[in-house]
Amino acid sequence: MVSIGLCSTDESYFASGILNAPAAMFTASHNPAAYNGIKFSRAGARGISMDTGLAAIRDRAKVYIENGIDEVQSTGSFREIDILTQYANYLRELVDLSVIRPLKVVVDVANGMGGMTVPAVLGQAIDLPALPLEIIPMYFDLDGSFPNHEANPLDPKNLVDLQKAVLKHGADIGLAFDGDADRCFVIDEKGQPVTPSAVAAIVAHREIAREKRTNPGVQITVLHNLLTSRVVAEVIEADGARPVKTKVGHSLIKDQMAATNAIFGGEHSAHYYFRDFWGADNGMLAAMHVLAEYGSQDQPLSEFAKKYNPYYLSGEINSTVSDVAAAKARVQSAFADRADFDEFDGITAKGKPAEAGSWWWFNVRASNTEPLLRLNVEASSEAKMTQIREEVLNLIQQKA
Repeated sequence: MVSIGLCSTDESYFASGILNAPAAMFTASHNPAAYNGIKFSRAGARGISMDTGLAAIRDRAKVYIENGIDEVQSTGSFREIDILTQYANYLRELVDLSVIRPLKVVVDVANGMGGMTVPAVLGQAIDLPALPLEIIPMYFDLDGSFPNHEANPLDPKNLVDLQKAVLKHGADIGLAFDGDADRCFVIDEKGQPVTPSAVAAIVAHREIAREKRTNPGVQITVLHNLLTSRVVAEVIEADGARPVKTKVGHSLIKDQMAATNAIFGGEHSAHYYFRDFWGADNGMLAAMHVLAEYGSQDQPLSEFAKKYNPYYLSGEINSTVSDVAAAKARVQSAFADRADFDEFDGITAKGKPAEAGSWWWFNVRASNTEPLLRLNVEASSEAKMTQIREEVLNLIQQKA
């Protein structure tokens, strides 16, 4: 057994990859303080699901709980190692930030594990060379009670402190990490969020360019889940790579990364997967790509990000429903003449063109664990997005 001590989830993936060993990490990810859990990886940071080992772990745990654990016949070994230094060096080798223009960066880690990784990777906590970054730290003290706000930047209320700090300090950019620091959200100099889809497009653009330099002539594949903005696939295609749409799901996408040899994968939830990181997701690495691309030009982030955010997204909207199947049926019936449907993951409706340049789509998916329907809408105009969003929400929330 090897202990790496306190760590972020992507540090755990790094250790699993570099040591080619299974890993287990106690974490509740972005959930509130009352929650806990264990995040597992197979050797080489490969994902694990009910079909690839999780069911066996559950069944073994049940036996241990009921019958106790037998005394082992031979003694194993235990050692502790410092993985943070190796991890920070590895990321700096992947993305060179030494040549960008100076940037003032506010970073909110919400008292989570980013309080260890950010100073090591972006600062000089482990004596790496200084980068042209002025880091303004927020809530870097590790505290699992999360006294300032929940460590879940997907919820807009948890971005408010960072947004205010970016404006107060006149910063170029803000970064928000979740509790286990595997996801990163980006705020521009005006205090406005940069969508995870825009971040996915920025990173895809950089990864494709690097792959072309390294392996000219090869077919390049980039994954994106079906809920990312249309712009993600457009950027991938414009850069000469092949976009592959996936279902939503962490272990599923990690498996697809391996199966397709994709160089990168992006999700609407701000999970970003890298072939150079064993196909695992890494919020810090995504943030470094954004800093590198943004810092290589002179526009403010709000202007720079516009080309990666040309359309209008609703974000994910959850509705509690008593009858999921009936709600989905109402939606399909109401849009039957106006849209083409597929059931690749939930139900996706793509509007039949009413006029040149006007388009919309929406997806409705049921939660696996709760009586919820999740709605995502995107359109070519804000007015159309709002119209479709409200119409679908009314159908979902309609009383039977």
